[in-house]
Amino acid sequence: MKTIVTTLALLISSLFLNAQSETAISEVSESEGTTITVNVPVPGTGGKVIVGLYDESGFAKRIPLAGLESDIVDGNATVTFTNVTPGTYGITLFHDKNDNKRMDFEPNGMPKEMYGVSNNVMSYGPPQWSDAKFEVVNEPITMEIRM
Repeated sequence: MKTIVTTLALLISSLFLNAQSETAISEVSESEGTTITVNVPVPGTGGKVIVGLYDESGFAKRIPLAGLESDIVDGNATVTFTNVTPGTYGITLFHDKNDNKRMDFEPNGMPKEMYGVSNNVMSYGPPQWSDAKFEVVNEPITMEIRM
């Protein structure tokens, strides 16, 4: 259990450290493609929602291709990744309540802040690529990710 919690903590912390405000980084920003719009219902106020877009190799290494953050407006946060080339991707996100750009954890390793994963598959332990992955073609995508 301790290993699972530690792995989850590392995954989520790396997302926070690599998130960029409304700026895509790496390969995603350098090529033409489509858009992925992520809507997140947020059951609280304050802070921001930080979202990371991953390919399979980055997901395993906890290094996002792009990171965005959104203010929470009327209980909802929305980000849009642009110029996303066709391929297979996964998304993780969290509610950064105290706006410190990282996920906070209890002393026992459990997250203090809510988080979510594409396809809305939640399990004990860190998110798995097989659960989070989705296909991108040349059509814009809009998805809702629950925390």
